[in-house]
Parts: sequence; C-alpha cells; structure tokens
Amino acid sequence: MSLFNLQQELKERICNAAREQFGVELQQLAADTPPKPELGDLAFPVSFELAKLVKQATGEKVAPRAIAEKLKTELENVPEVARVEIAGAGYINVFFDRAKLLHLFTTLPGTAGVSPASAREPCSPKDAGETPAVPDKMMVEHTSINPNKAAHIGHVRNAVLGDTFVRILQAAGDTVEVQNYIDNTGVQVADVVVGFLHLEAMNLEKIKDLDASLTPDYPFDYYCWDLYTEVGLFYRDGNPNNDPNPEKLKMRTKVLHAIEEGNNRIAELADYVATRNVECILNTMERLGIRYDLLARESEILHLHFWERAFELMKNKGVIRLETEGRHAGCWVMPFESHTGTDEHESDKIIVRSNGTVTYTGKDIAYQLWKLGKLGLDFHYKIFRNYHDGHITWVTTTDAKAEEKVSGERPHFGGGAKVYNVIDSRQSYPQEIVARGVAAVVPEVGEDASVHFSYDLVALSPAACGELGIELSEEDRARPYIEMSGRKGLGVKADDLINQLEAGALVEVEKRNAELSDENKRTTAHEVAIAALRYFLLKFTRNTVIAFDFKEALSFEGETGPYCQYAAVRAGSIFRKLDNEILQNADALLAGVDSNPELQTRISEILSGEIGTEIWSLLILTQQLDEVIALCRKSAEPANLAKYTFSVARGFSRFYQRDENRILAEKDDVRRAVLITVTRIVRSQLTTALSILGINVPEQM
Repeated sequence: MSLFNLQQELKERICNAAREQFGVELQQLAADTPPKPELGDLAFPVSFELAKLVKQATGEKVAPRAIAEKLKTELENVPEVARVEIAGAGYINVFFDRAKLLHLFTTLPGTAGVSPASAREPCSPKDAGETPAVPDKMMVEHTSINPNKAAHIGHVRNAVLGDTFVRILQAAGDTVEVQNYIDNTGVQVADVVVGFLHLEAMNLEKIKDLDASLTPDYPFDYYCWDLYTEVGLFYRDGNPNNDPNPEKLKMRTKVLHAIEEGNNRIAELADYVATRNVECILNTMERLGIRYDLLARESEILHLHFWERAFELMKNKGVIRLETEGRHAGCWVMPFESHTGTDEHESDKIIVRSNGTVTYTGKDIAYQLWKLGKLGLDFHYKIFRNYHDGHITWVTTTDAKAEEKVSGERPHFGGGAKVYNVIDSRQSYPQEIVARGVAAVVPEVGEDASVHFSYDLVALSPAACGELGIELSEEDRARPYIEMSGRKGLGVKADDLINQLEAGALVEVEKRNAELSDENKRTTAHEVAIAALRYFLLKFTRNTVIAFDFKEALSFEGETGPYCQYAAVRAGSIFRKLDNEILQNADALLAGVDSNPELQTRISEILSGEIGTEIWSLLILTQQLDEVIALCRKSAEPANLAKYTFSVARGFSRFYQRDENRILAEKDDVRRAVLITVTRIVRSQLTTALSILGINVPEQM
C-alpha cells in the first residue's frame, strides 16, 4: 500500500460511513494537508458538507462536530493510523503511525507505485465482480518540425513539453503512442527546394554530393537553415523588409504543386531534402532523450487519399459548405460563427481554397480522424530508425509492400481514445476549428477527444544572446527578452544551444571533479546540460513566455535542473561510503518493525520532535509523487512535477546539511537505520521524478 492508496482507503471509509450512518452519498471528498505537521498528516473538512446534506435530506440539524465524532471511529481502525483528533467545529485530523509507514514506504517499488490516474473514485459505488479496465491508448503528437532546416529553441520547448507529458502518462499507467507529424509537402520544404534549384542550381545528385561533403560541425540541416534564409531574401529582392515579389513566389507555387502531385523529379528531390532534415532533427532530439513511435508524413495523407475520404465525410455530414459568393466564393468552408471578424480567423475556417488546394486545417482534420480510428483508411509503414537499445521509430509510406521487408510484428498505430496535439498557442483558433470539425464528423468522440496542448514562445535573455554571439542593438539589450525572428536573423539552432550548455557544464564539472577521466567529464557535462535545459523549459507553466538564460539554467543553486540532480547525487554518494554490512544491518533491523513494539516506539521517538518531524515531513513529501503525477495528467501541466521535484530536492538538502543527520557519524543503530532508510527513499523518489522529467542522475557532479 502506498500513501496514495492509504488516503483512498480513508476516503472510502468516510464515504461508506456517510452512506450507512447518515443515508447520504458523497459525490466528492476533499482532503487537506494541515499547515503544520503537529496538526496532523491529513485533514478532512467533510463534516460540514455532511451536515448540510443531512439537513437537506431529512430536515434534521446535526452539528458538524457530532458527525466528526462518528466518523472518527471508522478511521481509528486503520492499522496505519496512530490517532484521530477532532479540531474546531468539526475538522477531522488524522495522525499516521510513523514507524509503520516508514516500514511501508521501504517495501514500495522505487517508482511511482500505483496508477492514481486510473484509480476508481473513492466515493463511486463498487460493482460486484468488478475488474480493472484496460487503459485506453493516449496519443501525443509533438515536435512536428517542418523538415526544411535544423530545429531551433522554440521546437525544443515543444519537444520537451510533449516528451515529458508522454512520460507522465506512462507513469500514470496509460498506454501512449508518440507521433511526430512531418509536413514534407508544405511551403517551407518548397522554399528550400526553390533554393537548391534556382539559387544553387543543384539537381538531386549534386545535393547528395554536397550532403556527403558536409562536416559534423555543419550538417545538412544547418546548410538548409542558411539556404532557407537566403530564399526569404530572394523572394523580397534582397531586402528583409520588402513584401515578397509575386513573380518570384510563382517559383514556390510551381514547386509546391509538383511536390503535392508526386512521382516527378522535383518531388523526388524534395523527399530527399525532407528526409535528410528529419534524420538530422531526430539526432538532435536523441541528445535530449526524445524519441517517437511514428513519423506520420503529410505526403501519405495526400497520396493515400485520406483527405478525399475526410472531404466526403464532411460533405455528407453537412460540416462544410461551398461558398458561391463573396470573398470566399469557390471555397469550401466550415460555417462556425465564433471568432469571426478577422481575415486570419476567417481563413482558418476555409478547408479547400478556390484553386482546389487543401488548407492545413483540412489536412489536419483528416489526420485527427485517422488518429481516433474514425477515417476507415490506414497508412502503410516501414522502419525509419532502429535504435541500439531496440526502440524502433516507424514512418508512413505509400508502398504497400514495405512491411513485407520487415521481420517481426509492427505495432498497431492510430485508433487512440484521446489525442494531445502539442502546438504553440498562436494556433489556438485553428486547433479549435480542427476539434470542432472532428466532433461534427464523428460526434460520438466529442470535442474533448482532440486536445490542443498549447504553449507560449521561448525567447532569449540579452545575456544569452551575447553568449551565442548574437549582436544586439542598445534598444534590444535593454529588453527583458529577445524574441526570435528569421527575418532579423535572430534564430538559435537547438544543437548550438545544447553545445553551449555542455561547454558551460563542463567548466563546472572540471571545477568540482578534476579527478574524473575526460570521457566521464564530458558524459557528466552532457547530463547536467540536458537537466539544465529541460528543467528550465518545464518549471514555467506552459502558457508563460520564457526568456532562456544560460547562467540561470546551469546554476547549481536555486530552482534548476542541476540543483535537483545534485541532491540525488549527494544521496547516492552516502551509499558509496557505507559498508555493505552497515546497510544490511539497517535493512534487517527495520524489517522486523511490525512484530517489535519496542522498536516501533523507538522509531516513533526518532521521527518526533523538531528534527524528527522535519524528517517525517520530507518522507511524506516523497510519497506524494503519485498524486502529483495524477494532477499533471489531469491538468496536462508538467510544471507541477518540476515544482514538486525541486521541493523534494530542497527538503533533502536541508536534511543532508543538519549535523544531527550525519549517517556516517551516527552511533545509534536504530537512528542510523532510520536515516539510511529515509535517504534511500528520497533518492529513489527523486530519481524517479527526475526521470519522468527526462533528466538522468550522474554518479558524480
């Protein structure tokens, strides 16, 4: 039993007592954590709500304190409860048996031990012969970078948020499918193709030769990054402030049509460019510990007729209509009335343009229908990347025979119960249109089946710009943050950002651990850099603008990834210094606590008083991980887990720094066993929380 399950049992007992003693069904039951440990470990204000419900049901007026006294007996019978006190007008304060719970915590697995997200509500009635339901598959689409150039810092926030939410869902017991949508037929890819054809005068063979000649410091996606910028200037006749030249934009239109049509020289060239950029982007994401199950390509949505099927479904359901007059004449639109009045929002409701081309919104509706298993069509699949540890990333294809070349059974893709689309907040209205369009076609899934997991932009602090060699004007240096702008040449490649963080982390590692080998220093620096980056991007709520700062992110003090890592490393270092005999004796001593009343009393004494209560509060905090995971899952807000992780790290640092808690110097066998157990529990839960955040704990820092 975990702390979460213990709390659920207490709630269940209260619900049953309310039903049996007062004839009242509680729909919800709140539990509070008292502001001070001396007031209890858990508080239930339920007596006040029950008094109202009893009066409504029977007309009888019962004092909340009298109700609390009756409920008290139900809770006192739980073995892990030491005592129950009634406070004030009727608060029920529960005090746990600290010795028994310490032993209980040591028997739990070193991960989030239960699945609170899928647990039955404590006040819902039980069914006879009830069996646990199989979790429905959740689908998370994140990263989804246009495959025309290298990933940048904004893409990193998307990927880190999406990947962490995937880890949260998995920790909560969900089955999760991770997708990365590849828009390989879009305008951005077309622009790079224009650059290769018209600025570089390269055909496919020359592009392949160029690719083979590039160095690891300047890979293909970097080359395309620079070329994409040149194409933007080319369209604007060399002036970034000009409007695009309509005649030059015809080159883009011609290339775009050729790519969408497929089976031609330009489409083949575009496919190579997009695929190579995807390979480079996956390399970047691997540095961050991010992988995918499926790369779903837009080209297959077009060529396997997903859009045509969705178009027919939408017309048959009356979801779209053909405009015959006005500025949208000849367009197929979704006639929703909300958010009208701006050109931007009006265009978002256009599904098919008057020239016959399909908008992003239209293609996304087809894709969402497939994700939810409601389209009636499927992709063909082939392996895109086989990782060294056996993980496979698949990619969609039009080749029906591709799977014949693959040994073993592939996963079943699509058909999820709920889809989370990690897309920045600027796309909120188009995403609303997609969700409403899907719900209109298949109303049985509802609008909640397609969730826009939104987030705000990432900027750089002026100091960070300076460290990356970005020149700023005096005006920009006075700003709190600098937004990225391709037109102004303000863009930061993800790999450059990671490289800079690794360089800064290496300085700290060498300063603190000069005895490590060069290889270990570099490995540790990488882990610290990734912790710094991921934690910085996660500690702010999703819809907060972030100004990334290297010094702040890499600090070993304060609310940072390295600080949280360091707490776990400190805990681990204690066990490296302890003899195995001491550890075994401590384990053996506490293993007999249930049958030894004297030992229970001694442990309770150790966990009382100012110092003991501080240790107890830290222990209780470590056992709230499951509850925090459930909250993160429900709210789709990873920042809650980041804040919790920092709280555990800070609590352990206080514990570690107290002279009274020096394990190596402790002579009392029982107290030393308690301190060892507490440290082991903290290390396990802290390491688990960091792992869900995508952060590894090195041996030394």
